[in-house]
Formats: sequence, C-alpha cells, structure tokens
Amino acid sequence: MSAQPTAPLPPIERRTSVSWNQADAFRRFTADFAKWWPSGTHSIGGKRVARIVFECDVGGRIFEELVDGRRYQWGRITAWDPPRRVAFTWHPSRDESQAQDVEVSFVPNATGTEVVLVSSGWERLGAKAVRERKGYSIGWGSILDVFAGRRTAVFVLFATLSHTITLFLNLTGRLDAEIERAGGRMPAEIGVRVENHHSNARQIGV
Repeated sequence: MSAQPTAPLPPIERRTSVSWNQADAFRRFTADFAKWWPSGTHSIGGKRVARIVFECDVGGRIFEELVDGRRYQWGRITAWDPPRRVAFTWHPSRDESQAQDVEVSFVPNATGTEVVLVSSGWERLGAKAVRERKGYSIGWGSILDVFAGRRTAVFVLFATLSHTITLFLNLTGRLDAEIERAGGRMPAEIGVRVENHHSNARQIGV
C-alpha cells in the first residue's frame, strides 16, 4: 500500500567535480554503473548480488539480480541526453508509486566535469518523507564521492554498519526473509532488454 503524499519538500542537491571530460563522466555514471556502484552495501541483496543492470535508454530499468536469479527493481530511466544529462526514478525497497525523481547533469568545467545530482518527489513517501530525505541527503553525497573515486569516513561508517546488520541477519537465518520483504521484486519471465552501445549488464565481483 502506497503512502499518502504530504506537502512538497525541497529537492536534495549534491555535486562533485571529477577530472574526466563530460563524455567520460557520463559514460562512467551510466554504462559503467555496475563498476562503481557499491552493491555490497547499497543494494537489497548485499553480498548475494550477482550483477547490477543499468539499461541505457528512456524506459530502461535499473535493477539488481541475485545469485539465485531473483531481481529487484530500483528505478527506470526517464530522460537520456548523453553526455549532458540522465534522469531516472528511484525506489529501491519501495513501491514504484513512492519513487523519487533523480536527475544527474554533467557540466564541463576548467578541471574536467562537475556532476550535479538533484533528487525530488519526497512527498510521495508520506509520513516517512522527512526521515528518508534526511538519510538520502547524506547518502547521495556519499555515493557521488564513491563515483568520483573517494571513500569518505561517512561511507566507511555506513559500510561497517551495513555489514554488521547483514552478518546478524545471516546468523539468525532472517536474511532471505528481509530481502524478500524489501519489495520491488521483478517477475522472473522479464528478461534484460537489448542494450545499445552505452549499455551495462556486466557481472560484478561480490
């Protein structure tokens, strides 16, 4: 059951600068998404993730696939304008009706490219909106640091906490139930769409 919308909340805006040119920065964020995304800590399946898929075109899906074949959708591409901009919905562990809208812009500057991420639509989370927005305000900044090749103290702390919780769930036999309860599971018969030359459906080490 979806949450009732609340009054609009301001978007989150986070940015980082990288030394790569605009085209390389765009390609790394999209086509190489699975290479840099920290799936061990920022996913539903954690260490059970076999691959992350970012289908590079409008309507394409972002999802994780576990080693046992289960797939969980994170979002869907809503705008595709290489190398300047990509936009997508974002709802890991939630119903699609509660998704946020994420837009990532790639702006050339004197040293490479400025990457600007804006996440909006928090009111769709209803009573959870303020708490979730606060967490993502920190989280998106940390994710952009990982994208840029920087591991901050915030990320290390989150990773340690995530691994501890996963270990506890595994030892108590509750990990599978927690994964399934996360929601967003995709029907098994839905395959990976035919990708264009920017696509990414690579296996990742877990």
